[in-house]
Amino acid sequence: MMKYELEEALKNASTEEKTVIITVINKAYVEPHNGEYPSMFDLFLDGFWEGEMTRPLMDYLLVVAMDQTAYERCKFRRLHCYRLITDGVDFAGEKMYMSEEFIKMMWRRTKFLMDVLKLGYNFIFTDTDVMWLRNPFLMLIKSKNLDLQMSTDWFNGDPLSNSNSINTGFYYVRSNIKTISLFELWYAMRRNSNGMKEQDVLAKLISQGVNKELGLRIKFLDTLHFGGFCSNNKDIKLVVTVHANCCRSIEAKVADLKNVIMDWKRFNECHVAAGDEERNTSTFGNNFKWSRHISCSNSWHVLNSTLS
Repeated sequence: MMKYELEEALKNASTEEKTVIITVINKAYVEPHNGEYPSMFDLFLDGFWEGEMTRPLMDYLLVVAMDQTAYERCKFRRLHCYRLITDGVDFAGEKMYMSEEFIKMMWRRTKFLMDVLKLGYNFIFTDTDVMWLRNPFLMLIKSKNLDLQMSTDWFNGDPLSNSNSINTGFYYVRSNIKTISLFELWYAMRRNSNGMKEQDVLAKLISQGVNKELGLRIKFLDTLHFGGFCSNNKDIKLVVTVHANCCRSIEAKVADLKNVIMDWKRFNECHVAAGDEERNTSTFGNNFKWSRHISCSNSWHVLNSTLS
């Protein structure tokens, strides 16, 4: 029954090429922190609404809810929703970074994404703390010969280098025998990876040359386009997504992502106000600066901080 429901959810959300955008939410993401809106999920959807050529992409967004509260909030938003049930585990609250519950939730997510690949669907997985400010498909689908394209915390300048610092908060995977084999190997390693989150295990596999072993064609994404708080997107004219990485709590992420949205609106207002001649110059927007990520920077100095 669950397989049938997943197949229906994927079918309803997918493009003609059987590609879906997937994000995973729980109660901590849909409820406002300290009763103050917006929630993390609200901000995520705002990014699609305010971004360039991103509103239509919401038709291909499948929201995977880890608990009933998150599922009901998704349905209220009239989105494509799927309730992921895990017997005996409560994934509702914000999980302490690297706690046993946090690691279990990350592995459950990996298992779900493996199931999606096995059903023949390609996907872009995106964390809910990633702002989609431009349509990433315009860049990602150009490389049809690639199996996996993954974001990085720090990009070393070589998109084919296995030494890039990967981030599993945003990546694009094509469904084929090679990627399914990767996910099966990746997920199986959870048994021998005590104390390691799933991202660390995948990074280890890549550094050991799993791409050559499986014949995988992997590209690591430049932070110039797919960046975040670890490596700020310097040129707003090139930014596609902004990830609230290098941050330890939902409260801090929400505070700084609100600034990202305001910065983006400010840039676009200037863009509209500028004349055609100025907009067409290569220097337009060069004086723009992002707001500092003060809340996320300070979150590392707060005891018992969390990361969801």
